[in-house]
Amino acid sequence: MPTTAPANEGVVVRQARPADAVALHELAAATFPLACPPGTLRRDMDAFVATHLSREKMTGYLADPHRELLLAEVDGIAAGYTMLIFGEPADPDVSAVITVRPTVELSKLYVHTGHHGSGIAARLVEASLRRALRRGARGIWLGVNQLNERANAFYDKSGFALVGTKRFLVGTRWEDDFVRELRFESWPTPRRP
Repeated sequence: MPTTAPANEGVVVRQARPADAVALHELAAATFPLACPPGTLRRDMDAFVATHLSREKMTGYLADPHRELLLAEVDGIAAGYTMLIFGEPADPDVSAVITVRPTVELSKLYVHTGHHGSGIAARLVEASLRRALRRGARGIWLGVNQLNERANAFYDKSGFALVGTKRFLVGTRWEDDFVRELRFESWPTPRRP
């Protein structure tokens, strides 16, 4: 298991490659349960990972021109990742509350627990925002479980405003998510990598 690293020391954030599919799946399996609210059944979390975050799915996501995955590594070991999905939101609840177009979804932002508090999540967000800007997005949105206090506090601090709600299915249980949006007009000019 990774240990907590000093903030940003030895951290590299890069675009994920096809060879990273296994590492991305392993990160997803370790971190997806952290985003689930109390009471979510382990079998439902495992089924979600097997259905949506398997090695095969990650391979497909990496080949999809409408997605970009970024991988954070600490001394060459995978520590966190993001997934961006470019295009109009498919969920009508999301589409109704997003205020700028074109937009991109920050679909995944997960950091291994051994690296929480190290600044990796902030580095991944900044790199993701730069990628979205380069592809012409005017804003970025995400869904986060309403009971995930840690994630909601992080997104508040990162400039993602609460703009609405949506539902998210894990197993047979619908979860309630906040929809958060960051408009690039309100975001400082990103630092150069």
